Amino acid sequence: MKLSTGLRNALLSGGSLKASLDGGEIRIYSGTVPADADASIGSATLLVTIKNGGSGINFASSAASGVLNKASAETWSGTNAATGTASFFRHVLSADTGASSTSAVRIQGTTAVAGADLNLTSVSLTSGATQTIDFYSVAMPAG
Repeated sequence: MKLSTGLRNALLSGGSLKASLDGGEIRIYSGTVPADADASIGSATLLVTIKNGGSGINFASSAASGVLNKASAETWSGTNAATGTASFFRHVLSADTGASSTSAVRIQGTTAVAGADLNLTSVSLTSGATQTIDFYSVAMPAG
């Protein structure tokens, strides 16, 4: 996973990852993966926006063993807006425009069926179908 400059600055200034991204959403795209989380989405196609019903998504109340998980009581899902092959995601705040930014708070990662930052049951998404994320976590390395 790649953290944006905005998120890294927030963490280094005494903020928490949870406080920085709670209430946000995960956007899953097809197309070329941007070089980093500061870069513009470019010509990538938004396939689905994942929320908790009509609300933003949240992390669990606390981390354990260096891992912060999805809030277990929440149902993270969205209706696919387009058909395509998921190649990457961004965990962002709802106001994020996808433009190049060094102040936007973002996590960017790859998607696949296995071995990616975000593993999905299938990376072939079909417009109108429901996409869910049952498991999501962010880990900080021990050293």
